[in-house]
Amino acid sequence: MSHKKLSETPGVYIFKDSRKKILYIGKAVNLKRRVSSYFQKAHDSRIEEMVGKIAKIEYKKTDSALEALLLEAECIKKHQPPYNILQKDDKTFLYVEFTKEKFSRPLLVRGHKKSNVRGQMSNVVFGPFLYAGAIREALRILRRIFPWSLHSPETIGAATRPCFDYEIGQCPGTCVGTADAKEYKKTIRKLKLFFRGKKKQIIRELEREMKETSKNLEFERASVLKRQIFSLKHIQDVAVLGEEKFRDSKLEIRDSAKRIEGYDISNISGASATGSIVVFEGNEPNKNEYRKFKILSITGPDDTGMLCEVLERRLKHREWPLPELIFVDGGKGQVNAVQAALLEAGRTIPVVGIAKGPERKKNEFFGKVPAWTSEDVLIRVRDEAHRFAISYHKHLRGKQFRRA
Repeated sequence: MSHKKLSETPGVYIFKDSRKKILYIGKAVNLKRRVSSYFQKAHDSRIEEMVGKIAKIEYKKTDSALEALLLEAECIKKHQPPYNILQKDDKTFLYVEFTKEKFSRPLLVRGHKKSNVRGQMSNVVFGPFLYAGAIREALRILRRIFPWSLHSPETIGAATRPCFDYEIGQCPGTCVGTADAKEYKKTIRKLKLFFRGKKKQIIRELEREMKETSKNLEFERASVLKRQIFSLKHIQDVAVLGEEKFRDSKLEIRDSAKRIEGYDISNISGASATGSIVVFEGNEPNKNEYRKFKILSITGPDDTGMLCEVLERRLKHREWPLPELIFVDGGKGQVNAVQAALLEAGRTIPVVGIAKGPERKKNEFFGKVPAWTSEDVLIRVRDEAHRFAISYHKHLRGKQFRRA
């Protein structure tokens, strides 16, 4: 088939050579535009070599970009095309695996970590997924349709009040121990079916269930099912794939960069208190992502309380990507407080703190520093967070003095 005859819909495209051997499998928001771009632009030598071998183009349409993402992963897993990036290095692919817990959770793991966590995982594996941003966005969308727990077994029912996700309908109540285990199991089953491309089957099952609940006058439950059906039929997922780009080594490095958020508080005896967040991606600062907070709920000198206020307000911004690591300027007390605040919000994010050692002659680390970063990088995060917090604090104090 000529690329000019392709449909302008989401889907997966398959390049084959003259012997009908699959060369490459890709996903697209717009199949015609994406595939045409291979033949209209200059590319690196690897892409040019592949294009020169293309003798046949096949495609499979999907209803959404999200479904294209999942179908692409399924096809790559099945056929392992030679031109799909990192095909020979499974360790860097991402996979979605489900835990064996009572309230099972889908976890995103890299290939080299699968064997390390296999004891707690089921044999249900979805992937490979090349880009962390795409599959994380897909999971965020799916969780709005199929609410699942982010809470580990030891934290189920431990919260004294519902987490933020519960308030917006994305946690089924595991935070406070009110989730129905039977209904939860049904939700996870539907989620797995979606990963297998069985959306139509899910909709049929939901429609049957909705009719039954309506007959039984369970109108609230019927309303929930109706919303799920509508959401599945009208998935809004442009952000899953975003701007379509060729997979090259530079893109892989950028997309695999992990996010560190560094938190710091600046005040003088509680006056003009401010909090700041700096963001490092790929061990380098991304100043476009920095954020400033004026402390609102605490008036006295309580750095730990202020830190928790900033974190709580930050977590309410669902549009901001979550970090792989949180850094705080402080010792064990600050780290424990942040971990408790994360638990309360239903989040499991590693936390590391740095405090000045005895006589303030050395840096003392609290929490495990992940292998993908280093103590030197976290010291840079600490220094940058402190600089940014001080600059905002001085700005607010200057405004006070001018008013006086």
